[in-house]
Amino acid sequence: MQALRWHGVKDVRVDDIAEPATLKGKVKIKVKWCGICGSDLHEYAAGPIFIPQNSPHSLTEEKAPIVMGHEFSGQVVEVGDGVTKCEEGDRVVVEPIFACGTCTACKQGKYNLCEQLGFLGLAGGGGGFSEYVTVDEHMVHKIPDTVSFEQGALVEPAAVALYAVRQSQFNVGDQAVVFGTGPIGLLVIEALKASGASKIYAVELSTERRQRAEQLGAIALNPAEVNVVEEIQRLTDGGADVSFEVTGVPIVLTQAIESTKLNGQTMIVSIFEKEASFQPNLVVMRERNIAGIIGYRDIFPAVISLMNQGYFSAETLVTKRIGLHDIVEQGFEALMKTNCNIKCDTTK
Repeated sequence: MQALRWHGVKDVRVDDIAEPATLKGKVKIKVKWCGICGSDLHEYAAGPIFIPQNSPHSLTEEKAPIVMGHEFSGQVVEVGDGVTKCEEGDRVVVEPIFACGTCTACKQGKYNLCEQLGFLGLAGGGGGFSEYVTVDEHMVHKIPDTVSFEQGALVEPAAVALYAVRQSQFNVGDQAVVFGTGPIGLLVIEALKASGASKIYAVELSTERRQRAEQLGAIALNPAEVNVVEEIQRLTDGGADVSFEVTGVPIVLTQAIESTKLNGQTMIVSIFEKEASFQPNLVVMRERNIAGIIGYRDIFPAVISLMNQGYFSAETLVTKRIGLHDIVEQGFEALMKTNCNIKCDTTK
């Protein structure tokens, strides 16, 4: 079968590889749609970050080249011995987290904080940018007929967004500000709407992305035209209850902190390629707090339920659809050159 594999920085290739076998406890899926994630772009431009390059990952026992893609949906075509959760023909999405199950975090149920954390499509184990993938039964979640396969490919990134909101100190009726309205930022806006935000502000340089944020109901601000910290402080009468940093740009982290009220919170959702510094007194003197999330846990069913209610629309978020053979030039390279596209999905 054909699959996109990461070989090194700026070196991803569509290779011919063996089709995965359906072993005991495994589910074989025919991939229908797979999205390009910001994490994929980080790996392409500046990796390895999560990808094991020189030595195998402790859980998958694989190293580069590895198949990429972790935001995907598909249909079950075969199940291994012992599988009871799903059957051939089921429409599914995959929660792509590898966890050891024995470390302190795993014993507490916080499997996304596993000491050996890995992601399918980044740490090995196959990936969504392929014709078929096999995964452990517990990673599979069924989607209803009312949720399309394309919509299903958004479950994973939407899980990041909803988990970020639920892990924050956000309460119904609060005001929030989202810094960066790429795919995850827009999904955070949707998650905030679903969670009862009274006002949502969105900070974004790109005209196209600001317009998308406004379509979702946010009040968009252009940092090239206004002092966003002063404007947010004015519009919210003292600062947002919670800010969400979704750019991975060091200077924006400071802006996100400064935009919050007394005792406000900044949630870091991004993966940073470089160190980010800030003056600690910004936190200390106003008793603010900063928190971060990695991935998600125990959230996929809630995301699928919200999708069934009309949230996290593929029509709003997917702006380009490409085939696997075009993924390098029309996907990765195009996204590196422009931020006009919101989310690129591939289909086979």
